[in-house]
Amino acid sequence: MRVVVAAATDIGQVRDGNEDTYVAEDPLFALADGMGGHRGGEVASRIAIETLERLFATGEGTLPELVREANRAVFERSMSDRAVSGMGTTLTVAVLEGDRVRLAHVGDSRAYLLRDGELRQVTEDHTLVQRMVTEGELTEVEAEVHPHRNILIRVVGVEPNVDVDELEMTPRPGDRLLLCSDGLHDMLSNQHIARILTAERDPDTAVRRLIADANAAGGVDNITAILLDFHNGGGAEARDPETETRTILQPGDPRPRTATAGTVGRGGRAEPTGPAEPGSPPRPSARPLAARIRWAKLATSIAIAVAVVVIAFVGLRMYLDTQWYVGVSDGRVAVFRGMPTEVAGFDLHHVVVETTIPAEDAQALALYRDLGEGITANDRAEADAIVERIREDLAANGAFPEPAP
Repeated sequence: MRVVVAAATDIGQVRDGNEDTYVAEDPLFALADGMGGHRGGEVASRIAIETLERLFATGEGTLPELVREANRAVFERSMSDRAVSGMGTTLTVAVLEGDRVRLAHVGDSRAYLLRDGELRQVTEDHTLVQRMVTEGELTEVEAEVHPHRNILIRVVGVEPNVDVDELEMTPRPGDRLLLCSDGLHDMLSNQHIARILTAERDPDTAVRRLIADANAAGGVDNITAILLDFHNGGGAEARDPETETRTILQPGDPRPRTATAGTVGRGGRAEPTGPAEPGSPPRPSARPLAARIRWAKLATSIAIAVAVVVIAFVGLRMYLDTQWYVGVSDGRVAVFRGMPTEVAGFDLHHVVVETTIPAEDAQALALYRDLGEGITANDRAEADAIVERIREDLAANGAFPEPAP
């Protein structure tokens, strides 16, 4: 079966850098969408793709094993380099084997199959919301607009081991297989993607149209698409959407150069290649939506910061309520709750009981010389016991303070 391939990536309208990396070398097609900060995401996706390519070239190991090795490479770099600690990436892979396609998948990048005009999502998102859909807690419609739809529960590189979904399919002539990052499918509905793939039969044009429409819808993330068209015949035809070069790959021919992040759009934006489909809603302006996205992110960051402060304050308050000590209040021995210190002018303690014992008399005894700094106790009972010992020691030294009220 002959395969015609088009692939491209774009920075989008909001991000400062492109954290997507892909490879499109017959028979290996894969994309990785990195996460973990500006540098971390780019490093994670690049390591995953480079490791996958290198191991695939050896011809050893199954496809899931290669993905697990890529996971280990990203994880080990994350552990050894504090600058990218905690980074991770999605990884969706398709390998052509004769008339079959093997897929391996981790994360929320997707593989779609268009057959007879119907689009079907082949992979399953490894997200919190998708798990809620699977367990019947949400509907598919609710999941599409859920605020936590991008929270991943399975990622390459975050843990030393990762579970890998493995699938196999037998394409038919006329089928189209689309691999894409969430920068595409978050911006465009499945119906929108299906319309473009049905209307634009040239794969280069289809890929450009997908990226252009995702940008027109807001382009809030990096956008990557790899489109494989299956036809009768042998070999694979690779198409570079930037240079419009065409290379027919036959069995035994050398592979084309790997296409990495930035092939399209690193110096600009992909422009729409045609009018919207009849009946489609007007495309929203990218700039106002991008501004709303930035304000939403700022508001979320502020809310998280406030929540952290509140949680820290409550935790500190609970901790202080378990601390006791004996110290000095208004020149007298007293029992305090909290810690004998202050932070930013705020006392971390308060008086519970103020005795009639003169603090000066107690501090005259060597044992209680540091009373002004506080004598810590494990609980209230121990604090009361310390006060009683002070009374007894003063009495033994000839001082007879009045009993406590």
